[in-house]
Amino acid sequence: MSFFGLTFGRRAAAQNAPRVAVSRPVAGGWYAREEAIMGTAIRVELWDEDERDAQCAITAVMDEMHRIDHAMSPHKPASELSRINRDAGTEAVPLSAEMFRLLERALEFSRFSDGAFDISFASVGNLYDYRAGTGPSPEALARGRAAIGWQHLALDPVARTLRFGREGMRIDLGGFAKGHAVDNAVAILAELGIRHAIVTAGGDSRVLGDRRGRPWSVAIRDPRREGGVVAVLPLEDTAISTSGDYERYFERDGVRCHHLIDPRTGRSPDAVRSVTILAPDGLTAEGLSKTVFVLGTQRGIELIETLDGVDAVVVDAQGALHYSAGLLSGDSQRIETARQ
Repeated sequence: MSFFGLTFGRRAAAQNAPRVAVSRPVAGGWYAREEAIMGTAIRVELWDEDERDAQCAITAVMDEMHRIDHAMSPHKPASELSRINRDAGTEAVPLSAEMFRLLERALEFSRFSDGAFDISFASVGNLYDYRAGTGPSPEALARGRAAIGWQHLALDPVARTLRFGREGMRIDLGGFAKGHAVDNAVAILAELGIRHAIVTAGGDSRVLGDRRGRPWSVAIRDPRREGGVVAVLPLEDTAISTSGDYERYFERDGVRCHHLIDPRTGRSPDAVRSVTILAPDGLTAEGLSKTVFVLGTQRGIELIETLDGVDAVVVDAQGALHYSAGLLSGDSQRIETARQ
């Protein structure tokens, strides 16, 4: 089965490759830059034969990241998302073509996941302050939960508008905005003639081509051990997204309250520690990583295995690793690579 019309070939297995120092050979070189954008670390690494062309390509990517941040940040009062949250409760808000397409995809994810993915989780999500270590009172949580419901996001495809159908509704694109950003970035690089690159936005990455004759090697971090790694995956022309309960959280009464919210409860799921998804594009990978985190190991992997070209690695609440069938199929070399 394909997911929203997307299909994707299986990734070839390869030996893990250690990281190598950036070189500057006469015929070309690797160039990299990192900036803080969208509340996370944005990193671009690419190969080009000309340093000036490489730096121009990297700048184009960073400019696109800033553009998306200005449009989709819930923290910038002038962003399109802030305007939606401010006005859509009282009137139908006109949307840019880009925002309309993203909201269409969000509703597709919601239908597909039976509500496990729901951008209106923000009606509760904005009640948590992870820096201050505070969460909503039971009364505030109940009010916020009453406002959640993707079915009440009235998206008009003719007028290209959105209106909220419940009092107190809010939306947040944190479920896949970074995935969308890395997709756009890779498209820009490809248009500029770049054939080998990786773009990373926090836990979301997309690789373009290979690492000049060998796969890119992307590590999945250990959710409970700083600097630890639970798996290293060899990737080519692939997107990868990891969602974990260690990114933004606080402990309260022995319970870890983290930024991944179950829309059905308004609370943080506790059945898994992290979910990593490999998919054809970053938006799909990030959306599914949030979905599987909410669904849990068994239901989440069952859902992933209905999709062509999508794989998952789940670290459950006890720290055990679980893989979708696609990562476990094939020769033993592939299994060893995935399990390191």
